[in-house]
Amino acid sequence: MLKRLNVQHLSQGMYLHEFCGSWLAHPFWRTRFLIKTPEELAKLHGGTIQEVWIDVRKGADVPPEVECLVYDPDASAFVDLPASARSERPRSARRASTSRMDEELQRAASLCDRARPAISQLFSQARAGTGLDIPPVYQLVEDITDSIERNPGALTSLVRLKEIDQYTYLHCLAVCALMAALARRLGLDDHSVRKAALAGLLHDLGKAGISPDILNKPGPLDDYEFAIMRTHSAKGWQMLQSMDIDPAVRDACLYHHEKVDGTGYPHQLAGENIPLLARMAAICDVYDAVTSDRPYKRGWPPAEAIRRMAQWTRSHLDHKLFEAFVQTVGIYPVGSLVRLNSERLAVVVEASEVSLLAPRIKVFYAIRPQQRIPPYVIDLAAPNCEERIVTYENPADWPFDDLVTLWRGRQPSEEPALA
Repeated sequence: MLKRLNVQHLSQGMYLHEFCGSWLAHPFWRTRFLIKTPEELAKLHGGTIQEVWIDVRKGADVPPEVECLVYDPDASAFVDLPASARSERPRSARRASTSRMDEELQRAASLCDRARPAISQLFSQARAGTGLDIPPVYQLVEDITDSIERNPGALTSLVRLKEIDQYTYLHCLAVCALMAALARRLGLDDHSVRKAALAGLLHDLGKAGISPDILNKPGPLDDYEFAIMRTHSAKGWQMLQSMDIDPAVRDACLYHHEKVDGTGYPHQLAGENIPLLARMAAICDVYDAVTSDRPYKRGWPPAEAIRRMAQWTRSHLDHKLFEAFVQTVGIYPVGSLVRLNSERLAVVVEASEVSLLAPRIKVFYAIRPQQRIPPYVIDLAAPNCEERIVTYENPADWPFDDLVTLWRGRQPSEEPALA
């Protein structure tokens, strides 16, 4: 049973299951632990969080005279309480509040519009050395992780679309969303998902200390410029040293360019000596970078990026984490152009929870007659579906300029058109 009570009723031996309040408003970087010492109890009594959930299956129960809410996570129900007295279930006991892809895309687009100026301001503060205004960053992380919880495919696909002149800011937003989705796929608790998202948002903060001439150079960097660019990870770590930021988040900023074979920078760490969040950030950072258009190169199609990154797991990227990442974005990520066995082309509109090879797709082109057809949506994972993906296609090889509109638009009827 889970019980919600005022922190003043906590005692040693109780198992703290969850804080009721902002994920960063308490003095602990753990959200679940057995209260063992008087010092821990004093911190809880003296903090700003007023109520918590405890798990009486893992620790001491409350005295009978103490009023508290009782929640049974197995039955997903409160126990012996009138509806008027019931406050929200603990977040960790709630089922995911899912939303349709097209609905969440609209919310995600609004979130991106709000995030751009917030991240830009954060970089301006870092550049000026005036101190970082962190609370808006925490709120942004909350909004991003909530979107990922509702539908992980919406924001992670939308953030691939970037204005070139705002690449650095939107790249941080993209890595934040990908980190949250990957952490969720790994089964990390809510608190850890938010730490991962925060690490993604801040991972490139050190670029605020790099000359704009190098940062925005419309072409590959020379050796001297690249040496300067490589200092951004240490610069970001240093900028966060004076902040009340989890050390794991700071380490992700410092080590996200390390490689599992020990050839990365700045300290040539190898394998599991690279912290978990840094290994996760390395994957999310590379994926977003190679799928984004830059002034000097076109981004790779998402499916091509997955194929090439798979080849780097022996030297650059953590193999097991990359497998989880592929499960997160799909072998054919949203926006991928694919060829079907029926000799038609389609664009992926949503990953499948059933099969990595069978996403939801929007069919729109017949290859043999070389003509557009009225678009329709197919769930390749549906029973008796005879369509299957043969391969992915490079959009640059086809005369389509509306692929983004196709996968972002409202989904039409799933009944196929006759053509």
